[in-house]
Amino acid sequence: MKYCSTTDDIDSTFLASAGSAAWHRHMASLVRSSGQRDFPVRLEQVLRALTGFDTILINTYKGRHRPLLIHDDYPSENRPQAIDRYLSGAYLLDPFFTAMSGGLDSGVHRLRELAPDRFESSDYYAHYYRALGLADEVGLFARVGDDVLMVVSLGFQAEAPLKRRALQVLKNVVPMIETLLMEFWKWQGVLFQPTLEKDAPVEAAFVSFGREVLTAREQEIVRLLLAGHSTKSAARELDISDGTVKVHRKHIYQRLDVSSQSQLFQLFLEHVALISRQLRGEGARFVAPSRWF
Repeated sequence: MKYCSTTDDIDSTFLASAGSAAWHRHMASLVRSSGQRDFPVRLEQVLRALTGFDTILINTYKGRHRPLLIHDDYPSENRPQAIDRYLSGAYLLDPFFTAMSGGLDSGVHRLRELAPDRFESSDYYAHYYRALGLADEVGLFARVGDDVLMVVSLGFQAEAPLKRRALQVLKNVVPMIETLLMEFWKWQGVLFQPTLEKDAPVEAAFVSFGREVLTAREQEIVRLLLAGHSTKSAARELDISDGTVKVHRKHIYQRLDVSSQSQLFQLFLEHVALISRQLRGEGARFVAPSRWF
C-alpha cells in the first residue's frame, strides 16, 4: 500500500512491527519534550538505543564564536582535558569546526571523512580521542538558526566501533532529529544565546601566533600542521613542494624554540588561552615570549 505518491514509499510492514511501535513511542516522548530543558538527556537515551555510542557531546556553534556546551556525558575526571580545554580554544583544530567554517551544513558526517590525512598522528587527536579511548566520531549537524549550528557528536571506542548499519540509521533519522533540535532551540535558545554571543571569536589566536618571528607562509604551515596535515598534504594545500614545507617546518621550530610537534601544540594552546583572556578584558596587550626574539 502506497502512502506517498511522489516521494519514497512507506513500508507498512515495518509500521506494523513491534520495533516500529517502540521507535514511535520514543519519538513521541522526544516530540513532547522538544521544548523542555531535559530534551538533550532524552535525545541521548534514544540515540544510545539506536547506536550504542560511548560518549556524547552536544555543542552549539555561531560563526567562529566559542562553542556553547549544551549537554555531555563525560566523567568528571575527563572534563578538564576533554571539555574545558576544547572550549578554551582547542576547538579551532577540530575537523568538525573547520568543516563548518568551510560551509558544511546539516546532515550526518563522520570524523574520518573530514579530518586531514595525518589527523590520527596529531597531538589534538592524542588529547581528545586516544586519551579517552575513542577511535571514531560521528556528528549529527543541525541548523537551528540562521547562523547557528547544533552538533550532536557521538564517540565510539575501538572495542565497539560504529557499524555501517548504525550509520545508516543515523542518516535516516537525522531529518527528524534536526527538526526537534530546532524546536528545542526555539524555546530554550533564549537561555543560551547571550552566553553564545558574549565571547568574541578567538580566530585572532591563529593570526597572532608567532607573528613576531614567523613569515605569513610559515604561519599558514603551522595552522595546517596543528590541524593534522602531513608534509605532503600541507604542500598540496599550499601548492608548494614537500621539500619547501620541510624547510619551513625546520625554521618554525627554530624560531619558536620548540623541538617537536607536541611542544608546538602546547605552545599554541597557551597562546589561545592568553588571547581568550585578553578578549574577555582579563589581560593586557599581547607580548610575545622573549624566546621569540
